[in-house]
Order: sequence, then structure tokens, then C-alpha cells
Amino acid sequence: MSEMFKGVDELSKMASYYLDRTKVIQSNIANADTPGYKSKDLVFEKVLDDQIKLKKENSKHIDPFFGERVDKKLIELDSYEGYDKNKVDIQKELAKLAESSIMYKSMVETMKKEFAKLKLVITGR
Repeated sequence: MSEMFKGVDELSKMASYYLDRTKVIQSNIANADTPGYKSKDLVFEKVLDDQIKLKKENSKHIDPFFGERVDKKLIELDSYEGYDKNKVDIQKELAKLAESSIMYKSMVETMKKEFAKLKLVITGR
């Protein structure tokens, strides 16, 4: 039963990540005029782990699962600094907001299609 919803569960985690990232970016944009504010971003490290499946087939290989896993990590960005020591680059934040919003919507649409497939299997129409 859980295998049937495995794909939807992964899509749900990704949608949750993009929703949380959108909130962080919106906070950056809201504080664009706050002196000394540092821009933040939400990093989802498990995405990379899922995309690149690492296997330990030899004892000499480095264990890909060694150490503590971090799913979501909030980081401060120091790449830009405005006249009032504010580190929010509004153009980059708007681009990240658009990217995150598009990814969230695509995850939700994909989940809708997965549920439609399940409904088709259950009802037969």
C-alpha cells in the first residue's frame, strides 16, 4: 500500500520544500529596505541525494549515508551588499521567487495527475 503512494509522498515533500522556500524569499523581499538585513535561502540537500543515487558496493568506498542528514537548511547569503549594509538583491530575489513558485505549482499539478491516475485505477473510469 505504501509503495502505491511513494511517488506522491516524494512529490509532497518537494512541494513542501518549494512552499517553505517561497516564504523565505518573500521574507527577503519584505526586508529589502531593512538596514543590515542579510538575505536568506532554504537549501534542500536531500534533493541532491535523491537525484544522485549513491551505492556502497565495495568496503573501500566512502559511505554516502555517513553522518547526519539535513533535509532543509536555512542559510544566509553574503554575495550582495547595498548602501545601507542590506544584503538583499531584489532582482535575484524576484527571480528566485518566480522559480520557486513555478516549481511549487508544477509539483501540485503532478500530484493532481497522480491522484487522477489512482482514481482511474480504483473506479475504472
